[in-house]
Amino acid sequence: MLIARMIRTAAPADVPTILQLVRELAEYEREPDAVKAGESDLHAALFGARPVAEAVIAEVDGAAVGMALFFPSFSTWEGRAGLYLEDLFVRPSARGLGVGKSLLVHLAGVAMDRGYARFEWQVLDWNAPAIGFYHALGARSQDEWTGMRVDGDALTRLAKR
Repeated sequence: MLIARMIRTAAPADVPTILQLVRELAEYEREPDAVKAGESDLHAALFGARPVAEAVIAEVDGAAVGMALFFPSFSTWEGRAGLYLEDLFVRPSARGLGVGKSLLVHLAGVAMDRGYARFEWQVLDWNAPAIGFYHALGARSQDEWTGMRVDGDALTRLAKR
């Protein structure tokens, strides 16, 4: 059986699908109630007056089965931009069909076409299947780094200091 796979740039009409895929990702990552974003938030971030991110949709036989949401980063050491992958998600029904690999290959091509120095992302330490998949594609873990975050009330307090 031949499976038709396609990666395409997201359009404004895709915002509801992107939000649904983000919610499915949150469920997979054991944080089903963590998504606060609404359609208007994603629309503004992706297609507003000052877009801060981009997205691509993965389709199999014409149906959306996955997505990647990304934005530029910057390396002072390289003196060049990079591509930061915020979210990658493939629905369980489409896993094993090469969709995740197609999304990553597509984004690597975007990074190369734009002259970016790197392509990076984070993965939860308990997600062994994803880590193994990424390693098989040539990604290397950056175990010497610890992610840090300030948000919510802590962000408000820090900004008021």
